[in-house]
Amino acid sequence: MSTPPRRRWVMHVDLDQFIAAVEVLRHPELRGRPVVVGGRGDPTERAVVSTASYEAREFGVGSGMPMRIAARKIPDAVFLPVDADAYMEVSGVVMDTLRKLDVVVEVMGWDEAFVGVETDDPEAFARTIHDAVLEATGLHCSVGIGDNKLRAKIATDFGKPQGIYRLTEENWFAVMGERPTDALWGIGKKTSKKLAALGINTVQELADASDQELAATLGPNMGPWYARIGRGIDLSPVSAEPWVARSHSRETTFQQNLAGREAFTEEIRRLAARVREDILAENRKAVRVALKVRYAPFDTHTTSKSLPEPTFDPDVIADAAAALVDRLDHEREVRLLGVRLEMTPPPSTQGG
Repeated sequence: MSTPPRRRWVMHVDLDQFIAAVEVLRHPELRGRPVVVGGRGDPTERAVVSTASYEAREFGVGSGMPMRIAARKIPDAVFLPVDADAYMEVSGVVMDTLRKLDVVVEVMGWDEAFVGVETDDPEAFARTIHDAVLEATGLHCSVGIGDNKLRAKIATDFGKPQGIYRLTEENWFAVMGERPTDALWGIGKKTSKKLAALGINTVQELADASDQELAATLGPNMGPWYARIGRGIDLSPVSAEPWVARSHSRETTFQQNLAGREAFTEEIRRLAARVREDILAENRKAVRVALKVRYAPFDTHTTSKSLPEPTFDPDVIADAAAALVDRLDHEREVRLLGVRLEMTPPPSTQGG
């Protein structure tokens, strides 16, 4: 008599307070202290928090917060500069450790990955993942177990820190039904407000909404997609294909606000030249240019335009980026400017 096939599961592996945890590994004397990592590690400069240790989070410090505000909340915190090379090296060890478990690994960033696995005991396998990562790196992770990527991703938050949680079709509405729509992966505050205007405030209400109503308000593609994630549906596979960047960007945060059209244009041209070097290194031409601006004190906007044809031409790229300065409010001072270039797909995805 043949044994039944083992069930397929998706697991979301998320390293706990990754950047802060790496820093504590490098500096054991920091264990138990509030650690804030961001910019050059100087809270008097303009920069944002990349990550904060759990001890710092208890004081309300979180990712994306200006470093100066973090310093006001915790004057005696340990402030450290971002060391991307160190985090990338540790991340590589983590991902290699997962691959050695004979599973499909889809890397989502430095500190997270989806794992596709066949097993009869997903909780036991999740513990195997945690223990393997801990042994290889000294870092803890949380593991969300799901029957698809959406549910696995959301499950991880219920297990943090260092925990395991299972979220599937069986308990989806029991766990998620009464939660607000922005508790879903893929729905932010803006979309949540649009849904609230339709009388949709909870995950259950979103799941019950008609595709036609959502399509009419949120678009023929996005509307029904929101309804699907409200029901916990996600058909995307776990793929081991390497992640491919769609764009490259560069930005500058000014320690003193920048003012005036001429100053904006000069900085944008300089950034455009730097991003052009990045896309040259990948041998993928620019197809669209985007401009990011953060007005003082902290009001961020983006604008973009397509290029006439794919190009590496430095003048075409710089002129297109500079032309977007016309869309800025030249009466307001600026604390950040950025340029992003979207690229042609890599050769293997273009066909022919």
